[in-house]
Amino acid sequence: MRLSASIANKLWKMIEEGAAVPSSSLKDAIVEKMVDDGVLHKLQSGRTKALLYIKDKAAINAYLLNHFGISDLADYIEKLASAELTRSESVVVSGNSKLKNIRTFKGFLVNSYLTVEGTLNRKPFVVQPAEGSFTFIYDYENFAPNTTVTIVGIENPENFRKIANQQYLFKDIQPLFVSRYPQSNDLVKWLQIVPNHYLHFGDLDFAGMQIYLNEYKRHLGEKASFLIPGNAEELLQKFGNRDLYYKQLHLANNSFNEKGMEALVKLFHKYKKVLEQEVFIQVEK
Repeated sequence: MRLSASIANKLWKMIEEGAAVPSSSLKDAIVEKMVDDGVLHKLQSGRTKALLYIKDKAAINAYLLNHFGISDLADYIEKLASAELTRSESVVVSGNSKLKNIRTFKGFLVNSYLTVEGTLNRKPFVVQPAEGSFTFIYDYENFAPNTTVTIVGIENPENFRKIANQQYLFKDIQPLFVSRYPQSNDLVKWLQIVPNHYLHFGDLDFAGMQIYLNEYKRHLGEKASFLIPGNAEELLQKFGNRDLYYKQLHLANNSFNEKGMEALVKLFHKYKKVLEQEVFIQVEK
């Protein structure tokens, strides 16, 4: 059993202030059990109204400890309201690591085929994963690559894994590749913090551009841009996906007014095809 924040707050008020509260505000099986066990008392104040109150503070405190592992109700309430509550703190205040839904796996993956220098928690930090591995950034709020680095967001896992095969696309920049796995808002939150330019590398199709505009551009403004490789038209002709073009055609009326996007949309309609990102792994030009 877990004591909710609402019940905990009302119990604290009853204990600390000696207050009586309407039983209608504490309708819960846990509260009914407390009444049955004699640590909460009910005073009928009308045909349909009743008040709950506490006679013995020591008894209710002992009950909270024995039944819920709560040794300090005020501390329990404070920790329950904390956005930074850890599982270890949950165990301390309630004996229950699952006191509330705690997100312990935050952050995102980074990758690079070059050495990327920066800082993590104000200490020098180098991103240079060995081949076949990625680096996971947990304390992303305290991660800052050098400002000369361009952050390249990669949507598809295969492209993220095989970035060394796509170096030809990034000859003019020093890239740090990021992936928003596991799916969360952490990556965008971090991109809003750092001053680095963001380059989005996704599928060259209507849906891919929508993802960029809705999930990145609207949060990052002018420091974000969409990658349209120079060989996009040639690859579109050779390797474009016609079925996917027609499946996504209902998105074609959306506004794609960033530099290069309108011309790209015209190419989609010209060839009746769109281009999936994975093709850039295999083709170098």
